[in-house]
Amino acid sequence: MSFLKKLKDKFTQTKETEEVSDKYKEGLSKTRQSFSSKLNDLVARYRKVDEEFFEDLEEMLISADVGVNTVMTLVEDLEMEAKRQNIKDARELKGVISEKLAEIYAGDDFEQASPLNLQENALSVILFVGVNGVGKTTSIGKLAYQLSQEGKKVLLVAGDTFRAGAIQQLSVWGERVGVDVIKQSEGSDPAAVMFDGIQAAKSRGVDVLLCDTAGRLQNKVNLMNELSKVKRVIEREIPGAPHDVLLVLDATTGQNALVQAKQFQQATDVTGIILTKLDGTAKGGIVLAIRKELNIPVKYVGLGEKMTDLEPFDPQAFVYGLFSDMLTEE
Repeated sequence: MSFLKKLKDKFTQTKETEEVSDKYKEGLSKTRQSFSSKLNDLVARYRKVDEEFFEDLEEMLISADVGVNTVMTLVEDLEMEAKRQNIKDARELKGVISEKLAEIYAGDDFEQASPLNLQENALSVILFVGVNGVGKTTSIGKLAYQLSQEGKKVLLVAGDTFRAGAIQQLSVWGERVGVDVIKQSEGSDPAAVMFDGIQAAKSRGVDVLLCDTAGRLQNKVNLMNELSKVKRVIEREIPGAPHDVLLVLDATTGQNALVQAKQFQQATDVTGIILTKLDGTAKGGIVLAIRKELNIPVKYVGLGEKMTDLEPFDPQAFVYGLFSDMLTEE
C-alpha cells in the first residue's frame, strides 16, 4: 500500500481524525491547489519524461519554497525511479512525484507531533520571539485560550515594552480570553517585567506563563542582548526555564521566514516554531524547508482566523492535507 493511501486510511477512520484532516485540508487549500495546478500544467506540457521536464519540475518546486537542497535530492530520486520503472510518459510520473514528496515531508523522524514542553505540577514558562507583524501576539492569545480551555491557569507577560501598541494588543487578548496580563509602561525594562510576571505567577499558583518579547531585528545586537537578559532573569528565578522558546513566523513570507529563523536561532535557543497564516499562502513548502534546513520542530500552525484555528502541528495530517487531491484523482 502506498504511503499516501496509508495516511488516507488513518485520517478517515474516526470522526476525531477526520476533523483534524478536514482542518488541514481546508487550511492548506491554497498551497494544495497551487501545487496541483502547476503539476498538472507541467505534465500537460510534456509528453515524455526528459531532462527538460526535470528542470521545469525543479523550478516549480523551488518556487513553492520547498528548499533548494531538498528539491535537488528529490529530482535525483525521481530520475532514478523513472529509469527503474521505465517510465516514459510524464502522466505516469505524476503519482510518483506526489508519493516521493509526501515521503520527504513525512520523513523518518516526522511521524510524531512535537507538543509543548509543559511541566507537571510546576510552573511552565513559554517565551515567544519573532519580528513585529508575524502574528506573535495573536498566537499568544489563541494559545492562552486553548490552555485555559484545557483547565490550566494561564498568565500573560507583556515583555514587548518597545511598542505601546504591543502592550495594548496583549491586554485586549487577555480580556478577550479571560486571562490576566502583567505589564508596565512603554519603555520599561523587559527583564523587569518578566521578573514581575514570574513573581505574580508563583504567588497566584499559575500553571503556564506566556511571555511576549520585542521583535525588532533592525538592531540585532540590541535584540540579542535584550533576549539574553530576559532569559537570564527567567533562568535565575526558575531553574530550567524557559521550558520552550517559540519562534513565530509568517508562512506568507516564504524564504524570508527562513532568514528570520536563522537570525533568531543565533540570538536565542529556539525550541519550536509557530507558523502563522498557513491558510493564506500558496507556499506551504516552507514547512519542509524549516524542517530540513533548521532542524527545529514546528509545534503549531495557524490554519485560519478563529480562536481555535491555532492547531498543534500534526506532520501526517499536514502531508495528507497537502496531497489529498492526488488521492482523489487516483
